[in-house]
Amino acid sequence: MYRKDTLSNGIRVVSETLPKSRSVSIGVWVKVGSRHEPPEIGGISHFIEHLFFKGTQKRTAKDIAIEMDSIGGEMNAFTSQETTTYYAKVVDEHLPVAIDILSDILLGSKFDPVEMEKERKVILEEIKGVEDTPDDYIHELFTSTVWPDNSLGRPILGTKDTIKSLKHKNIITYIDNYYSPKEIVISVAGNFEHARLIELLNMSFGKLSRAGILKQEGTPAFTRAVLVKKKQLEQVQLCIGCKGLNYTHEDRYVISALNTVLGNSMSSRLFQEIREQNALAYSIYSYVTSYRDTGLLTVYAGTDPSNALEVARLVLKEFVKIKEEGITPAEEARVKNQIKGSLVLSLESSSSHMSRIARQEIYYGKYLSMDDIIKGVEKVTAEQVQRLAQQLFSRENLSLTILGPLSRADVPDSVLEI
Repeated sequence: MYRKDTLSNGIRVVSETLPKSRSVSIGVWVKVGSRHEPPEIGGISHFIEHLFFKGTQKRTAKDIAIEMDSIGGEMNAFTSQETTTYYAKVVDEHLPVAIDILSDILLGSKFDPVEMEKERKVILEEIKGVEDTPDDYIHELFTSTVWPDNSLGRPILGTKDTIKSLKHKNIITYIDNYYSPKEIVISVAGNFEHARLIELLNMSFGKLSRAGILKQEGTPAFTRAVLVKKKQLEQVQLCIGCKGLNYTHEDRYVISALNTVLGNSMSSRLFQEIREQNALAYSIYSYVTSYRDTGLLTVYAGTDPSNALEVARLVLKEFVKIKEEGITPAEEARVKNQIKGSLVLSLESSSSHMSRIARQEIYYGKYLSMDDIIKGVEKVTAEQVQRLAQQLFSRENLSLTILGPLSRADVPDSVLEI
């Protein structure tokens, strides 16, 4: 059901046939994102993502939208720190149309300067929207706190200043440099005929012939810090976190188990202790972020300003408890089932399969079956979880970011002592 092919120009194609599905999802994954941007053009990857939908030699922006809507399909894009992805999901019989539209926008976009100026205004509004959404903005603040001198710590959208200063020539040069066949993976999942798929892709994306240049990726050092950004809000938003693991680390299933025990569900320790037992927060959770060479484990909470330090104390208390006591046999069994259940449920659509096999190719260079992943989860032990907690939850490996009606003077330096 899984195949890996290479187009005539070197673009890699990974595909997974799902015969019982009536849909097909196709994604064009370009291995460039915000971490590869020089600081003076921060946000350019995301800007380019927008511009690819603003008109080609054959289609206006409106034509693109109407044509996709007329076949009942979905098309969109997203930018992350390490990739920019353009994707479509259609009824299986319309796969040729989806390929034609995606290849047209990625190979034939005009990048009209007038449209660029319009989209610049849209992105500036998008940046304002994030800044006005504190439970989103706090996560950007946290990454900028722990990675202040690295592109991974900069916002994907860029800043108002960098977006205002981007020139048309910056866009063209960036695409020429990084949108080359060697940096592209096309992922397809659903109901399709394989030989016809490769034929259609060779006839379209196979025409791309840019040479491209090597990307720059500097691995950031984790910074221990306490940052308090004062803003008049009803709640304090806070993130406490530590350096995590890279995407392919041998303990990736262990950190998933640790995160699940800690705060990734309603049965987790933080949810039960901080929300259910002490009623100190409505929203409290933890999450893992992984990149090619590094990662983070982060806890988020929104709480009343008077409770902020107590919430931080209780979070750190759970860190210490897992370090010193580990997790129980019941927790070990439960988190394994939670992770396996989430994995299976996440693959109920062709788009989920498409994303999974693309990321596997980008980070591992190979396919990992669901059985392979489940076996990895099953091997996790309570001893491994405790060992990893002891490694990650150390004094020098912790940072705290607070957004809300507090000042730095309200937060003692001892807040991160464990």
